[in-house]
Amino acid sequence: MIQTVIFDMDGVIVDTEPVHHFAYNQHFKKLNIEVSPEMYASFTGNSTKNIFEKLKAEFNLKEEVPTLVETKRNLFNDAFDSKEDLYLLDGVEELILDLHSNGVQLVLGSSSAKVTINRIFNRFGLHKYFSHIVSGEDFPKSKPHPAIFLKAAELAQTPVENCIVIEDSTNGILAAKAAGIYCVGYDSFHSKMQDYSEANQVIRHFSELSFEKIRKINA
Repeated sequence: MIQTVIFDMDGVIVDTEPVHHFAYNQHFKKLNIEVSPEMYASFTGNSTKNIFEKLKAEFNLKEEVPTLVETKRNLFNDAFDSKEDLYLLDGVEELILDLHSNGVQLVLGSSSAKVTINRIFNRFGLHKYFSHIVSGEDFPKSKPHPAIFLKAAELAQTPVENCIVIEDSTNGILAAKAAGIYCVGYDSFHSKMQDYSEANQVIRHFSELSFEKIRKINA
């Protein structure tokens, strides 16, 4: 029986991708580099640190990775604080409330930095529903490496066979599969150029999930 649901954040709970996209592109202009849409799409599910490690190698950037990360984070924070039309994705709050009220443990497993996670959780009052928050900045390798989800299951004290992951990215789905965790792929119109073929189940709206449906999953 499913005891713990591990949520990704960006593209699953809230769509901050337009804010990230704006911040990254502002930064790319400052760095005078041109990142193709295909390369940018391949970064989905990666931590900011890992993204800039790849960009530094690809474009031979002289700036150190921590400096690049800090600059982008500041651009994101400025854009995030000024963006009024930022909402939880349709149906996800109802699912969170349904699961939480029925005693399912909720854990966040996001590649985002803790400061970004806290910013979003504070804005939408989500801390009270989640027992643990796991950030990708704590791991040397990003999704598709399974470390973030294995740590989430460990903190939840739940065997992986009693967990599910909800993910919207190719890298996140592959990370869940590598961790041996049943994965629900969330294919929304916000998701671009992602592959859901490895997900155990694919949904297009959170109304397709509920406590009753999740408890019947034979992971």
